[in-house]
Amino acid sequence: MKIVGIICEYNPFHNGHLYHLQKVKELYPNSLIILILNGYFLERGEVSIISKKDKTNIALLEGIDIVVELPFVYGTQSADIFANASITMLEKLGCEYVIFGSECNDLDTLHKITDYTLYNKDEYNSNVKKYLAEGLNYPTALAKAINIEFDFNSNDLLGISYLKSIKLNKYNIKPITIKRTNNYLDIDSNEEIISASNIRNKLINNIEISKYVPKITLSFIKNISFNDFFKTIKYKIITEKDLSIYLDVDEGIENRLKKVINECENIDELIEKTKSKRYTYNKIRRMLVHILIGFTKEDNFNLTFDYIKILGFNDNGKKHLNKIKKNLKIPITPFKESLTYQYELKAAAIYDLVSKDNNLEFETNNKPIKF
Repeated sequence: MKIVGIICEYNPFHNGHLYHLQKVKELYPNSLIILILNGYFLERGEVSIISKKDKTNIALLEGIDIVVELPFVYGTQSADIFANASITMLEKLGCEYVIFGSECNDLDTLHKITDYTLYNKDEYNSNVKKYLAEGLNYPTALAKAINIEFDFNSNDLLGISYLKSIKLNKYNIKPITIKRTNNYLDIDSNEEIISASNIRNKLINNIEISKYVPKITLSFIKNISFNDFFKTIKYKIITEKDLSIYLDVDEGIENRLKKVINECENIDELIEKTKSKRYTYNKIRRMLVHILIGFTKEDNFNLTFDYIKILGFNDNGKKHLNKIKKNLKIPITPFKESLTYQYELKAAAIYDLVSKDNNLEFETNNKPIKF
């Protein structure tokens, strides 16, 4: 039996995710599937419109065998950190394959790009900074830095980060791509498979989404957005003496935040008045999430990879966990002293302010969902 890993945020779980799962099962029939699942706040600085508990239930209902938490402290950082934590957990849990969506679906090219960024690191980083300073957007700067004609779309960029982690850590995980059928930037398409961004945009505009998601998803979606946390973020920006202690608040941007905050009525206005060549839209959103939760640079520096939290499993998943448990050199439940766990509790408590759920209880109970 093959052990296959996937990495997702399910914000929300939609027809494209269902297609991805079906393709995984076609490629590796009777395999055991392990999902690394991001939680309440996500890699692009977004808030999840489905809670972590509900996303776990959906995953198990759709045939995933083991659901594993990607902690807040890794899941809200840059692609390389997000990817490395996810791949590391898959390796520790015995995964042989990681299968991810790709716009180009050209693994050879992704390997070549990855090798260039790893083995010409100084030249590559210098070129990227130079082209960003000239006003180019991030994907264009990457392409020019490598001197390649290539569209750096979201899943391909994340795929390169997965490959980096596998190569740098010398993990025995084989990457496999599945052709992505849509662009996450597209918010207008009405095909049956559209991006999560498109679905969230339709929800904001009160457009019916039942065509784009499995029926189970509809019952779990919450009418929340990052803007629901704006007043809390505004309060912190106004009252905190030193915002620069928080992760991603660099190069004096804290002064800009304090200067414009009273001119803004929502998150989008705040980002628009703050963004620059150095600070992209997504980077500012991640920064605001870290301010909201209180995630400091010092705590990020002191993080240790000290547990893997199992969110849920079925009978096949239970057998696999029992099989590998003796050889695991890391706990599969969090402990109170862990910085990672403390931030997970903070994220759940702040998410609850808007969701009106009791996700904090789910976090403190630490009981996997058994399917």
